[in-house]
Amino acid sequence: MIGATDVFVSYKAQDRARLVQLVEALEAEGFAVWWDAKIAGGTNWQEDIEAHLESARCVIVAWSKRSVGQGGHFVRDEARRAQQRGSYLPIRLDDAEPPLGFGEIQAISLKGWHGDRSDARFRALADAAHRRVTGEISDSRPAPHKRSDVSRRVMIAGGGVLAVAGAGGVGWFLFRPAGARANTLAVLPFANLSGDPSQDYFADGIAEELRNALAASGALQVVARTSSEALRNVDAITAARRLHVENVVTGSVRRSSSKVRISAELVDGTDGLERWSQSFDRPVGDVLQIQSDIATEVAQALGNELGTSLQNLPVIGGTKNPAAQDYLLRARATEGDDSAVGMQQRVALLEQAIQLDPNYAEAHARKGLYQDLWANSFAKSYVEKDRAEAEAIRSVQRAIAIAPSMSLGHGALGLIYSNQLLMNRSLEELHKAADLPGADATTLTTLAFVSSQAGRQREAEILSDQGIKLDPLNPTAGWLQSWIFFFGRRYRTSIDASRRTLAIAPNNIGARSFLAWSLLMLGKTNEAVSELQKVPADNYRRLVGEGVIAARSGRKADALDAIRAIRRNLGDAANYQYAEIYAQLGMTDQAIQALDEAWSKRDSGLGSVRVDPFLDPIRTDPRLAKISARLFA
Repeated sequence: MIGATDVFVSYKAQDRARLVQLVEALEAEGFAVWWDAKIAGGTNWQEDIEAHLESARCVIVAWSKRSVGQGGHFVRDEARRAQQRGSYLPIRLDDAEPPLGFGEIQAISLKGWHGDRSDARFRALADAAHRRVTGEISDSRPAPHKRSDVSRRVMIAGGGVLAVAGAGGVGWFLFRPAGARANTLAVLPFANLSGDPSQDYFADGIAEELRNALAASGALQVVARTSSEALRNVDAITAARRLHVENVVTGSVRRSSSKVRISAELVDGTDGLERWSQSFDRPVGDVLQIQSDIATEVAQALGNELGTSLQNLPVIGGTKNPAAQDYLLRARATEGDDSAVGMQQRVALLEQAIQLDPNYAEAHARKGLYQDLWANSFAKSYVEKDRAEAEAIRSVQRAIAIAPSMSLGHGALGLIYSNQLLMNRSLEELHKAADLPGADATTLTTLAFVSSQAGRQREAEILSDQGIKLDPLNPTAGWLQSWIFFFGRRYRTSIDASRRTLAIAPNNIGARSFLAWSLLMLGKTNEAVSELQKVPADNYRRLVGEGVIAARSGRKADALDAIRAIRRNLGDAANYQYAEIYAQLGMTDQAIQALDEAWSKRDSGLGSVRVDPFLDPIRTDPRLAKISARLFA
């Protein structure tokens, strides 16, 4: 049974944030207001909307550039029903005029209104709503008021709109953006309007499928997931400015047991105007295949919009089994959990995906990545680490055998090889990954880092810049760039990169550590100490920094104490760090012995032996050159 509803608010999903103040103001006036933000989880949202629409005594329809556009047919449908019942009350959020057939009643302009209930425009709206709710008037103009910015009805030519719910031909007006960044865009997280937080992963998956489809074209520069999700709740103009893109794609998802409704729009990042939009309303059926179809269709439309051909986008490494894809999306939704248990849970989810589709290449590749991350983060011995990395390689090689043109597979194998100190193999696979369609920011950043370890500094810096352009708000990419500059002895530039990263993520330990290390290398010891003290006391990078400072200050005992402190926490897993401090102490034999131990246990830190400034005091020792040669054999 639906409770009494005084006012129903009809609007385009992307305008939701603009209407929060209006709903709050109407409720403060005593109206019982319903809008679809109130849909509860587990309900049939379509029936819920229809029931409240039919019971409302007043239906406020919010016309905007979005709702009068090609994707606003749901708003027009609700407005038409309200007209038929005599409950229609239009407002304007911007300069858009109601579509043809909906202008007989003067629309009250709320452009620039910021929630002031004493504003004459809101008072006129509240008065008109009150008279509809009490039955004093029906389907007539709202009371006049003195503000001159209440628009008069304007006839709009070409008011007919084509809306398509399925695949096939689509009609829309094309506005091609100009400028050097016209092929740059970000896909912001899609809003989950299902009323059920457990569906968040599905809405995020829609956005990620779209990013992947667009990136696979090779014609567009698509901002990566991390940076896009960092701006989940901002408007398109702000997002475009912070991500340095020309275009932004936004959208929403509403999913029930029987239907899925997905809306997407392309927005000009300079002025916030909608360039293209479309809504899809389909039976759930094969929901994840629908997701893939919609992503491809939107990508093709976006390609037309940008003057770029994106027809027949390749689907590399995917699956046709929706349940398998669902497991992968659930695994990716938990990537923020970097604990051992979190990684093992992701591996388990991907194993379930592979059981359903043994040829799901992306699932094999991501499983290998998570296995390798676990091996290098949580293995309790080098034997356990070797075993886990062998499993990771098998997973990734299976992915490559299934989909040799999938960038992700080669990128994952390149990362694993670098952790195994097979540096030439790593570079070979990472270059393959970077040259394939769909190469992402992580691939470019990883290739940049390994290139720097190999001494290819200029190449590394160029690749790092490219990776950051695709993922500008990703702190990992930022502090890896500061590390690359540190390897290149560009300490001031490393400091700048660290500070940019800390502006995004103030608690990032990597950026803070390399800021301190670079200050130390410039002789600014007091500043370095101050920065290190902001890092947890037992963190090995802080202890390395403190050990190097002690060594350079002639405090040998304190430097050796730093080695012992690291050993208590990490044991044989930190031989490379012991070598760095021994080298700074001038204890060459002990440093070489520690590096030999690091090689025997395949300590991935040894990958930096060729370029690490902390090893410079022993750089001319021929034994160091032999160790370095092993990595690049």
